Amino acid sequence: MTLHTKEIWLHWRQDFWRLFRFGITGTLCSLIHYGVYCLFLLFTNTTIAYTAGYCVGLICNYALTTYFTFKGKPTKNNAAGFVGSHVINYLLEIGLLQFFLWLGASKWLSPILVMVIVVPINFLLLRFVFVKNNHKKLKG
Repeated sequence: MTLHTKEIWLHWRQDFWRLFRFGITGTLCSLIHYGVYCLFLLFTNTTIAYTAGYCVGLICNYALTTYFTFKGKPTKNNAAGFVGSHVINYLLEIGLLQFFLWLGASKWLSPILVMVIVVPINFLLLRFVFVKNNHKKLKG
């Protein structure tokens, strides 16, 4: 195996396991998000319930994404990038939630449909935040 091929293999392997850990993190945080959503849905509307679930899930997600998925430590840069990516993600999710409700999907099913779409997008956004910052540290 040439040095270049070995580097490609190591990057692929590292990305595979990062994606695997992200799946675990995403699943756990999505379950928490959905659980809070369902609880709040008992006494409020879908947008407030979804926002409450999102906020609770966000806290869990930052901790697990930082320590488990990307094996890093909290910093001002990754916290700012995380929040920034989640502002984009939240707006996308609320828009999709309203779209699925408008299409006639139930208020219980709509968040699940939303998460199926946005979880891969969120991974790409967070990968950019965490991996980009790690590459800057290694070069600098």
